[in-house]
Amino acid sequence: MGIVAGLDSSPDFTRIVVCDTDTGAVLRQGYAPHPVESPAGGSRPSDVDPQAWLLSLGEAAGGGLLEGVQAIGVSTQQNAVVPLDAQGNTVRPAMVGGDKRTQVAAADLVDALGGREAWAQAVGCVPQAAQPVTKLRWMARTEPENAQRTAILLQAHDWLVWQLLGRPVRRTTDRGGASGTGYWSAATGGYRPDLVELALGHQVMLPEVIGPADAAGTTPEGLLISVGTGETMAAAFGLGIGLGDAVVSLGASGSVMAVHPEALVDGSGMITALADATGMHLPVVTTLNAVRTLRGAAELLGLPDLESLSDLAMKSTPGSHGLVLLPYLEGERTPNLPHTAGTLAGLRRESMKAEHLARAAFEGMLCGLADALDVLRGRGVEVRRVFLLGPAAELPAVQAAAPALFGTQVVVPQPADYAAIGAARQAAWALGASQGTLDVRNPPVWQGAVAQVLEPGDELAVGQAVRQQFVAVREQTHPGAL
Repeated sequence: MGIVAGLDSSPDFTRIVVCDTDTGAVLRQGYAPHPVESPAGGSRPSDVDPQAWLLSLGEAAGGGLLEGVQAIGVSTQQNAVVPLDAQGNTVRPAMVGGDKRTQVAAADLVDALGGREAWAQAVGCVPQAAQPVTKLRWMARTEPENAQRTAILLQAHDWLVWQLLGRPVRRTTDRGGASGTGYWSAATGGYRPDLVELALGHQVMLPEVIGPADAAGTTPEGLLISVGTGETMAAAFGLGIGLGDAVVSLGASGSVMAVHPEALVDGSGMITALADATGMHLPVVTTLNAVRTLRGAAELLGLPDLESLSDLAMKSTPGSHGLVLLPYLEGERTPNLPHTAGTLAGLRRESMKAEHLARAAFEGMLCGLADALDVLRGRGVEVRRVFLLGPAAELPAVQAAAPALFGTQVVVPQPADYAAIGAARQAAWALGASQGTLDVRNPPVWQGAVAQVLEPGDELAVGQAVRQQFVAVREQTHPGAL
């Protein structure tokens, strides 16, 4: 029996799990926050010294946590770009997360290549504010000296893997991480250096993209380091999703992704064609309004929290007595309505009760995500079950409505560190492949996530009627938007 470790360096902390190589059982774990001070106002900083990730990693691994570990996998926040000079030193702090500074740069890039469809055809996605390619454009415009000094580009997991290996000459990345950059195509499996030049103004060195079961290298102590990947891909791998599975994440905004055998090119830009951590593809559709819809409704109704909103919604019935909320409070990406606002339709005297508005908020949020699911289904993506993630997935009002509105089985996994577990599973795969005990095409089979399974059952017809009610209002308000 061997043991492997997976570490997840998220925007705020490092989590490390040590797992049994054969079963995936978590044997021990460590945690440490990043030593990063938030700016005034409490928001997350957009510029971070990557040394903070190393300090946090060292603290999380303290107390002999990694004793006996044979291999490590690394998962990190996506969209963090680390610009290095020719000697491998950081040119400026890493640019992380979504960043309003870069919205103009994103629009510039879209225009510079000839529109959204040109980008979708080139790399499977349209530049967004968070993406590395957009941050490069911003740096070239705003910090031209830093842009000029940049000779090497790494993402967060590339940089951490490189550090763990002692900064070797060879720098690597994986398909999953590369697919989120805006300058690597999941469809062709190749970089587009011309797009780096379009954004940054000159060519740079990019890490070598290696296979899902490949090792990035071995430390001087003999510890194998797997290729690593982004948090989304690692979490999907940790959950054990495969063909026929979709994942709906309920954050302030929402995302829907599914496993698919090929990259989907979408001229509208609604689908982002990411690669996964196994050699398959992860088409993703994002909505701007998920839990923020619920928070807005709770505030409007004077409720202290989402649990209270859920309790109130459960006093209503499916269809919310005719109330329909189009939850486009921040504008919307799916459908592409960036400058619109939300709509509340179906107001009648009998529907003007707090519980019906509460229910309409839950149904509106879930119908918006069902629209995103249908974008994928419309492109031939099979969806037999939906994994529902995020704290809001535990709310009774979400669980009561989701299976019938999505029209399929819904799985609510118990909260766990799925990205770290996915990174550990990748480490086990690389270890087994290097020892000849595992096929490079087939990852180790680990225990699935402990989960609650919800079926649409007798509610399916009612749920589909609620969906039709939502679609009718959407079509009337925004004809042809989807």
